Parts: sequence; C-alpha cells; structure tokens
Amino acid sequence: MRALSAWIEGVGILGPGFPDWPAAARVLSGGAPWEAAATVLPPPACLPSAERRRTGPVVRLTLAVGLEAVRSAAVDPAKVPAVFASSGGDGQNCHEICETLASAARELSPTRFHNSVHNAPAGYWGIATGCTAAANSLCAYDASFGAGLIEALCQVAIERTRVLLIAYDTSYPQPMHTVRPIPDAFGVALLLAPMASDAALARLEFAWSEAAADRMADQALEHLRTAIPAARSLPLLAQLARARPTGVVIDYLDGKRIALEVAACH
Repeated sequence: MRALSAWIEGVGILGPGFPDWPAAARVLSGGAPWEAAATVLPPPACLPSAERRRTGPVVRLTLAVGLEAVRSAAVDPAKVPAVFASSGGDGQNCHEICETLASAARELSPTRFHNSVHNAPAGYWGIATGCTAAANSLCAYDASFGAGLIEALCQVAIERTRVLLIAYDTSYPQPMHTVRPIPDAFGVALLLAPMASDAALARLEFAWSEAAADRMADQALEHLRTAIPAARSLPLLAQLARARPTGVVIDYLDGKRIALEVAACH
C-alpha cells in the first residue's frame, strides 16, 4: 500500500459548544473550558433563495464547516474535490418521509425526495460554490469519519490534488432517536493537500493500528466523542490545536484503528 500522507491547510468545525475552529482550538488546546451548548446551524447565505428554502440541517452543517475550512486557507472551493462522510445522512428528512408514508395522505414532497439521497449535501455544495470537481459521498456507520479520512488521503496521494473532507452527523427525531440516539449536530472539515504550503497547519501520516483509540481527558468531551460518530475526530483535532508533534489513534472498525503521526508546521 502506498504511504498515505497529506498536509492540513484548513479546518472547519461546528458542534455542541464549538461554534468555529478558533473557538474549538482554544478549548481543545486547554486554553478555555468547554461549555455545553446546542449547535446553532447558520442559514446558508451562499445558496440562491429557492435552494436555501429547501435545505435541512445536514446541508446547513456541511456548508458551514466546509466553507470555514477553505476560507481559512484562502483556497477557491470551486476547484477542490470533496469527500462527504456521514453515519446516516439526513435523519430529520428520513423521519419526515417515514411519517408521510405512514399517514393516510401518502403524497411525498419532491423536495423531501431529492433531499433523501445520501449525496444531497454534495449537490448543494456544488450549487453553493460552483464546484464541478468530483465529490464522493460515503457511509460507514460509526466508522464514517475514519472511512472518509482514508478516502480523502487516498485521493490526495493518487491524484496529487487538494481534497476537502467533510464529516457530519445530525440527530434523529423520535421514534428513531430511541435506537440511534445522536444528541446533536456535529460537523468537521479538513482541507488536505499533497504538498506543503504557507497555509499548512500540520502534516498527517497514516498507518493501521490495533491499539485502543485515544480518549478525551475531559469526560464531557469524551461523551461527545462517543455519542456522535463525526466527533470521533476530536482526538485528532485536539492534537492540531496543540500544534506539537505527536501520534494519535482514532476509531475505525472493530479490531482496526487509524494511527496518525501529526507534525505541526507552525
């Protein structure tokens, strides 16, 4: 297997108590306490009004974190391939479709239908940014962040181009929430590049591991890490925030984890 490595040029995050990357970096580096607060999803001002009215939580979440990552690196999003990774897609829309189909009036809204596909956020991303580069959408249940990271690293290595990884999850309404109790929305975006640049924050080098995944020292953040699949990224984000050379192990599949060597550039 070809060695997988990449430089991180930009980070975006939005989740409980994490309104953006600068605020999250202060918390994850130990410079500020984490204060629990519900995720606030901003309206997608980058979309035309007709599309904006049709968007749900997943689209607002993915646009927010993806744009933060590319803007922080001063990179044009219209030219960057993307990988979207989610453990289950749009839970709210799934709930609404199931509720309609279980009712006497079973006419399904066309908007509900076209938002039901797993790659809907990728489509809205293309509309919002004008991006015509390839966009992949994948799902690996609780291992989705790891799967998305591997896919993005492979594209960087093979295509020698920047790739934007966007991993995201949102909560399910009842009754599905009982069996899939994701408590809130959480999204993270990493802009990966094949070569170092002035924007580079850190270098990642990938390896397989059977070691246990790193845990968050703060118990509230550890609960967040395990409760939302996209938040499996928190140990990596913490090392990026600390900006010092280190290794980190993140969750993937049972019996197999992802080990990353993180070398800060600044």
